[in-house]
Amino acid sequence: MIQHPAYAVDPWSVRETELNLDVLAQAGSAFALANGHIGLRGNLDEGEPAGLPGTYLNGLYEQRPLPYAEAGYGYPEAGQTAVNVTNGKIIRLLVDDEPFDVRFGELHSHERILDFRAGVLHRRAEWSSPAGKRVRVSSVRMVSFVQRAVAAILYEVESLDAAARLVVQSELVANEPMPPADDDPRAAAELGAALRPEQFYDHDARVVLVHVTKKSALRMAAAMDHLVAGPPGTETATESSRDLGRVTITADVQPGERLRVVKLLAYGWSSQRSTAALGDQVTGALAEARHTGWDGLLAGQRGYLDDFWERGDVELEGDAELQQAVRFALFHTLQSSARGERRAIPAKGLTGPGYDGHSFWDTETFVLPVLTYTAPHAAADALRWRHATLGLARERARLLGFKGAAFPWRTIDGQECSGYWPAGTAAFHIDADIADAVGRYQAAADDPAFERDTGLELLVETARLWRSLGHHDARGRFRIDGVTGPDEYSAVADNNVYTNLMAQRNLRLAAEAVERHADRAARLGVDAEETAAWHDAAQAMLIPFDEQLGVHPQAEGFTEHQPWDFEHTAPDQYPLLLHFPYVDLYRKQVVKQADLVLALHLRGDAFSDEAKVRNFAYYEALTVRDSSLSACTQAVIAAEVGQLELAYDYFAEAALMDLDNLEHNTRDGLHIASLAGAWIVAVAGFGGMRDHDGALSFRPRLPERLTRLAFGICFRERRLRVEVSHDGVRYSLRQGQPLQIIHAGETIDVSIDEPVARPIAAIVAREALRQPTGRRPARRRTSD
Repeated sequence: MIQHPAYAVDPWSVRETELNLDVLAQAGSAFALANGHIGLRGNLDEGEPAGLPGTYLNGLYEQRPLPYAEAGYGYPEAGQTAVNVTNGKIIRLLVDDEPFDVRFGELHSHERILDFRAGVLHRRAEWSSPAGKRVRVSSVRMVSFVQRAVAAILYEVESLDAAARLVVQSELVANEPMPPADDDPRAAAELGAALRPEQFYDHDARVVLVHVTKKSALRMAAAMDHLVAGPPGTETATESSRDLGRVTITADVQPGERLRVVKLLAYGWSSQRSTAALGDQVTGALAEARHTGWDGLLAGQRGYLDDFWERGDVELEGDAELQQAVRFALFHTLQSSARGERRAIPAKGLTGPGYDGHSFWDTETFVLPVLTYTAPHAAADALRWRHATLGLARERARLLGFKGAAFPWRTIDGQECSGYWPAGTAAFHIDADIADAVGRYQAAADDPAFERDTGLELLVETARLWRSLGHHDARGRFRIDGVTGPDEYSAVADNNVYTNLMAQRNLRLAAEAVERHADRAARLGVDAEETAAWHDAAQAMLIPFDEQLGVHPQAEGFTEHQPWDFEHTAPDQYPLLLHFPYVDLYRKQVVKQADLVLALHLRGDAFSDEAKVRNFAYYEALTVRDSSLSACTQAVIAAEVGQLELAYDYFAEAALMDLDNLEHNTRDGLHIASLAGAWIVAVAGFGGMRDHDGALSFRPRLPERLTRLAFGICFRERRLRVEVSHDGVRYSLRQGQPLQIIHAGETIDVSIDEPVARPIAAIVAREALRQPTGRRPARRRTSD
């Protein structure tokens, strides 16, 4: 999409200078606005053409059956799908009785701008009706970071060449029809009309609609109010019904006159609150928004984002397109989570219906590292949501015959929703991914209350799962058999290296946390014998190694499998999962996404430098990147082992995943983990940041075409700034007490008064690596 000449490269926005109906659905994802609670796809104000409509409330879902040809013990019986809730974005316009529709009349100009600093979507169009009346239509849309329940739209119409009779119809629409779903398993299930009306009422220019989902019994309310300014004689009428609320504004305008409407929206939902209480809640949110006013809402949004960018901005010089893409990625990562407040972070954020709105392991592995160091409050809230689902995870573990907690592979409310065991429940590594995120947040935030009330119990229950799932074999080694690692083209394997190393860290983190909170741990039933068992399992963890090849097999026996026939796999047969049976994929050496290579990053402390070089080369030749989660990890390790230009190519792939629609499914929502991965590449790849054992270390290096990289890190109530060039690196502290970090093995102290500069060691040039036939990443060409 971004390659189209209608999309301009700008460091602080995505700007579309003409309307292209062919990419309307994917533009709806790219121009989406959200705050972690409310999500509004970037649909046109008038609602049609829509591409793919979408309005979401985080956590609101409908249940649906999970049918099985052959049911099995422990299979989930119900799935969950995010609901397209009441649409409050719609503002229709009639000019002398003719509807403003970009498909009819003449569209003279059309521009949309997603502004990362202001946190708004601008739209400006000049249009002539079929009868020749020319008007300028402009809107500014926002979802507030400050007032969590509120979204707002400023809508203005100006007549340009003659007097015109204007009618503006501002609507709330529930159960709006959706286009048919396709056969892609990554798309969402069809729900039909999932909302049952419970209450509707209107007063003045305000409408409230309350609905409940038919099967999951989750109640939601949506409300709108309006501030209208127009020429004398402007009139307003309001009506409501079961699935529709409408405020109609009529005005006669002369050339140069303007009709101005501020539409205030409020949303809320609950599984427990009554119809009346939810109606009152959204009415109260509207009252606060009205009190704040449009200008106040804008100022609050800008202030919130100014603080975020001061903490977490990433600056790139040498590639203007990637600078834009990285800020786009950071903006959407923040939007997916900022005000989620103990809700999950879906794989698509709140930008589209893909994956049914489910959250997966990539929240903890890719998104939370970004939030931990740029918006730590959001990382803590996401982990508190996991903690809130512990009861369900314990029940799941008991059902499977294990102790501790077995967290779901995919879910909205904590119930397992994966109907495919090998690539779902068997991926127990999600427990260790959660524990890893807890350990990272605790080390970075130094938050004793969080560790005591949330982190400790998560670590204890996940450690219990590993001790129950694994066993000591006859040689004393601790084995974890029959599990699936991150690579979904290998399943139900023994001793997956990533899983075992992450479980090892999980066990150690739990034992250390118990020592710090002995009284609280005792109340959880932890005793000395149990922590000793965790220590023993961690110490004896089996990490397979192929002595003949000198690499780690992804799991036991993997390097002995038959290699996939890449030479005879056609380009249009990727992704392989859509063209080949899993029974073929599972028994071959082919890697969907970084697995062992992800271990090289997250557990880099467990590998020597030489082992990283050899392992990366081996798995680079097998990895087809049929997952959007792969490129960022391959970039990080490519940079570490000296393959800087390859890392740069993967960086572009991760950052441009949605702007360039590389997976051909951006229409269903953005790939939030891949976008978060763009930050990870910049900071962990080219910044060389690692956080093993809670210590911050850096080993920066830049590819030739990037001339400067700068980024911010929040760490233990400090704000660190790192600036990298080809000549050296400068560490400076912008806030907080002096901080000790490690640069290329050297321990240094940084303070506000004393920044530290160091040279960057020369990188040893290495021979280019090979990828599977036809799967080499696109060579990066800068746009400067």
